Amino acid sequence: MAKRPNILILMADQLRADALGCYGNEVCQTPHLDALARSGVLFENGLTPDPICVPARAALTTGSYPHRCTGVKDNGGLIRDGQPKLAEHFSAHGYRTTSCGKLHYVPYAGPGEPRLVHGFQTSDLTESGRLVWQHDPQNRHRGLEDYIDYLADVGWAGYSRSHGSGNNDVRPCPTPLPPEHHVDHWVADRSIARLHEHLEHHAGEPFLLFCSSPKPHTPLDPPYDYVKLYDPRDIPPPVGSADDLASRNPVLQQMRHTHGITTLSPKAMQVIKAYYYALITHLDAQFGRVLAALDAAGVADDTIVVFTADHGDLMGDFGAYFKGNFLRGSAHVPFLVRGPGIPAGERRKQLVGLQDILPTLARMTGCPLDGDVHGLDLTDACQTADAPVRDLYYAQCFDAPRQLAMLFDGRWKYCWSQQGAVEELYDLAEDPHELSNLATRPDAEALLTPWREGLIAEARRVGDTALFDGDGRLATAPLDREAFKKLPVRGMGWRWY
Repeated sequence: MAKRPNILILMADQLRADALGCYGNEVCQTPHLDALARSGVLFENGLTPDPICVPARAALTTGSYPHRCTGVKDNGGLIRDGQPKLAEHFSAHGYRTTSCGKLHYVPYAGPGEPRLVHGFQTSDLTESGRLVWQHDPQNRHRGLEDYIDYLADVGWAGYSRSHGSGNNDVRPCPTPLPPEHHVDHWVADRSIARLHEHLEHHAGEPFLLFCSSPKPHTPLDPPYDYVKLYDPRDIPPPVGSADDLASRNPVLQQMRHTHGITTLSPKAMQVIKAYYYALITHLDAQFGRVLAALDAAGVADDTIVVFTADHGDLMGDFGAYFKGNFLRGSAHVPFLVRGPGIPAGERRKQLVGLQDILPTLARMTGCPLDGDVHGLDLTDACQTADAPVRDLYYAQCFDAPRQLAMLFDGRWKYCWSQQGAVEELYDLAEDPHELSNLATRPDAEALLTPWREGLIAEARRVGDTALFDGDGRLATAPLDREAFKKLPVRGMGWRWY
């Protein structure tokens, strides 16, 4: 039997698709990812099934929506027993499986507890200090995060800026670390080292290498040489206005308040985006190093490469940041696939998502899944532009009482919020930046009814029963548009580990 192809998954955290050159960005420099796109297939409509970190990654890992694989549509859900898991599946089929970087599985392991890695045989872990500040603020115990231990070993303990709940701070600051000790450089170093170890000791076996960067998620701390690449005066300003949020899901207004975003000036927003671009260019360089290592080792032609992100970042659009909504900056992610037999330099318009990665890799490698998953096999879509995938893409976010849901057909996007039964409808063909919420038009009901009914049908099809009340209708919750003003400002802060 011929050796199965290797697998390399390159994953970014909080990277919106339109920040890449291959997705049309003319400012942000991403030469290595652009080259990857030219050597494979680029999906123009890559989407996250849930624009929140943990549930999005759970969907990638299991091939199913978060409501099934964890039972939770927000951060905090543990993958349930009985769900297929990426590393476990390929380990069972003879692959050597390794993760380097951010996994973001919960619950986090405390001192002396086994790590939750869901089947990866080896793991070099960083959670950007999250495990340390959650379990061991004084950093007395080694083994929580490999990157934190590494910094201590090289004399830089305490100089890595952490991110995490309550510390999603958009105020930028260049890292004080030497470039070779930046977290993304470390992730690439460990990925390359693990590749070399595999080829030295297990060359006859296929590998699955999950190379997962914690960037460009905040904190925005690129090496200074990359900061110098971008003059903030040359950065295009964000689109939309915070005034537009009055007719949209209320989570965005709340986030602007609790994270102190309302204090940012337009020029500050350009500086923030310049640092975001600097992090992306640095990330691109590190992924380029990993791809170059594949080439140098002579295994690139035998390796399937997938590049994506868990979700995007509004990055100032509509006066907001981060994710947790279905606007383009948050919900649309890069989705590149390269590998044996996959055509080079082609683009696809099919609607695809993170939950499709597991079933696609399972077929491409001849390692069939035993159970049913929500995700679809994209093998044929990688080969031909007209291969059918899905007509409608469904996405979910948050739990009651602030559930959000989306339905998208490639042109029209319908969004629904449990709080206040707020509806949004956008025609991306005429309004690519989603500036005009058509649901606010006086004659909108004729447009909204088929989309509302379609959302209900799709939610039922995938089993998202939490979306409904006891009578089978979309569940609603009260909405007070002014209530968020009473909440404390808690999202800005500095933690260093």
